[in-house]
Amino acid sequence: MTDAETQDVVGTGERRPVIAVLDYGSGNIHSAVKALQAAGGDVRLTRDRGLIQDADGLLVPGVGAFKAVMEQLRTVRGPELIERRLAGGLPVLGICVGMQVMFERGVERGVETEGLGEWPGVVEELKAPVVPHMGWNTVEPGEGSRLFRGLEGERFYFVHSFAAQDWTLEAHGPFAKPVVTWAQHGGRFLAAVENGPLSATQFHPEKSGEAGIRLLRNWIQSLPGATL
Repeated sequence: MTDAETQDVVGTGERRPVIAVLDYGSGNIHSAVKALQAAGGDVRLTRDRGLIQDADGLLVPGVGAFKAVMEQLRTVRGPELIERRLAGGLPVLGICVGMQVMFERGVERGVETEGLGEWPGVVEELKAPVVPHMGWNTVEPGEGSRLFRGLEGERFYFVHSFAAQDWTLEAHGPFAKPVVTWAQHGGRFLAAVENGPLSATQFHPEKSGEAGIRLLRNWIQSLPGATL
């Protein structure tokens, strides 16, 4: 990545990390771009393979159905792009269905769809009296979380009917033990995961006000070479 592809914060000596937002047709993408900009990122909405590989961080947004998101990702070779970054230890952040597709498969109304398989597990409908789970909720950050640093007790905005409700992956390879954050709606479900270069949230940081911006800033500050 050339100097022209980075953005310096005038007068501070800080460099805004380049964040590629994978443009594959997902809705609500522009609010995610604005939130990342507010959090300190030099944000590029793109499907360019070179930029996606070279960026400091990659955001994978997602709204709607698991199957539809997987189909849209395949049209831009999303699975290949995501796997290539992760294989190189390069940071990726998934949001909402962008988190769900990181699991082995999703089951929606009897239809089973293969996911990216980065994590073991199945995304299924929430076992709750009221679905979808829509609105503000607290979370239970895992010990040592970097995403939730300074955000204890904050609430985040959820809009979903499906989630991963079990976690079986322990530490493997060169990475530390995954940090798992839970939330409650009818029962316990995964609200966020931090696992080596791959992190994800079931809630929408871009809809979560200042707490969401701070969480995105925590992620950006964790990127290699970030000086914010």
